[in-house]
Amino acid sequence: MSETKSKKATTDMTTGNPAKLICLFALPLLAGNVLQQLYNMVDSIVVGNFVGDAALAAVGTGFPVIFMLVSLFMGLGAGATVMISQFYGAGDKENLRKTIGTIYNAMLAGAVPLTAAGVLLAGPLLRLMNVPADAYDMARVYVMVVFAGVVGNMGYNVNSGILQGLGNSKTPLLFLAIACVINIVLDLLFVAVFGWGVAGVALATIIAQFSSWIFGIFYINKHYPELAVRPFQWNFDKGLFLRALKLGVPSGIQQALFSIGVMVLQTLINRYDTAFIAGFQAANKLDTFGFMPVQSFGIAVTTYVGQNIGAGKMERVNKGLRSALAMSVAVNVAVAILFVPLGPFCMRLFTQDPAVIAAGCAYLDRIMPFYAVFSIMFILNAVMRGAGETVIPMISSLVSLWAARIPVAYFLADRFGRDNLFYCYVIGWLAGILISGAYYLSGRWKNKSIIAGR
Repeated sequence: MSETKSKKATTDMTTGNPAKLICLFALPLLAGNVLQQLYNMVDSIVVGNFVGDAALAAVGTGFPVIFMLVSLFMGLGAGATVMISQFYGAGDKENLRKTIGTIYNAMLAGAVPLTAAGVLLAGPLLRLMNVPADAYDMARVYVMVVFAGVVGNMGYNVNSGILQGLGNSKTPLLFLAIACVINIVLDLLFVAVFGWGVAGVALATIIAQFSSWIFGIFYINKHYPELAVRPFQWNFDKGLFLRALKLGVPSGIQQALFSIGVMVLQTLINRYDTAFIAGFQAANKLDTFGFMPVQSFGIAVTTYVGQNIGAGKMERVNKGLRSALAMSVAVNVAVAILFVPLGPFCMRLFTQDPAVIAAGCAYLDRIMPFYAVFSIMFILNAVMRGAGETVIPMISSLVSLWAARIPVAYFLADRFGRDNLFYCYVIGWLAGILISGAYYLSGRWKNKSIIAGR
């Protein structure tokens, strides 16, 4: 049973039409991202309508703090996904099993100190961000409660990374659907019925994530018994762990520094009134619909490249890149055409305050038309990550953020007003393309395969 079922559930991306393979792999990821965004939007919609604008600002402000502290562990998971896809492409089942056991145990060992750090640092980090007084206490409660159950979030992401590395993008959608339904029901129960405010939203989140994580373990063990997850059995391979660190640490550092950059930008946003902050946070939930297609194609490309390099089929990589770029850019153009005119309507899902709606639309109008530019940088970086090159994507993303987006945001805000600071995004993306594109054209990323280096 194990061999037959696991083959049906996975996708061999080393043969067949690249565009079709990438598209079919990306579609469940896109559906999952829509669910994830619905999951996040429900939190904001519920507190925005049942608690108020300060609560809406608090939930959005707390997210960069959470993301920053978990990002190093997310990077480790990203490194494991690349290893799994390359080992799968090479048919190396023994190292597949060892990698999964090693990453799971590393995740569980890291969950305790991460939880403690999140609870203890929530207040000081929010103070550094100059969170307004009317939102600070709620933001602190939200961050502390979410970190109390952060192991569920980590476990869900590890399960998803395992399956995506194997070429299975459909099952993580099931995990996410379970979490989304639980989260929506509990959000309404805890906030609208029990009146627990942002603490209720945070509690609903961690219960939903924990439930999805546990279900994922049972699913993997049933359908992939040869790769069974045994969380409390010490199965750790130091060599594979160090290899995952080598691949994952640059991604983790990138995400951590990216989160700090978002917090610095948030500090600029927090100069203004609560309505502007709430509008920015609500619009951030909406603009993710531009990011989601790019992210989905990026994950698909990373798995596609990893499997083909693992199988020694380098000639298929460029074909996959061209297909992914064409599809990603086309989808982003369509999303921009749809979302820019519908911005005011979508903002009313969160609030009826005209000032909040105006602030959100100012953001959407200045970022959504340019997501096609972002997709070029992101897909190029995804190809290099799939090949095992993680340092250059890190440099590209950090230059895009720290050397371009943040200083440009402050310059535009001071010279042209707060609404126009959002043009900093496209300027940052263009800077990232210069680095990623030049390195891709150099071809040096082709020699980074972990299979070749064993």
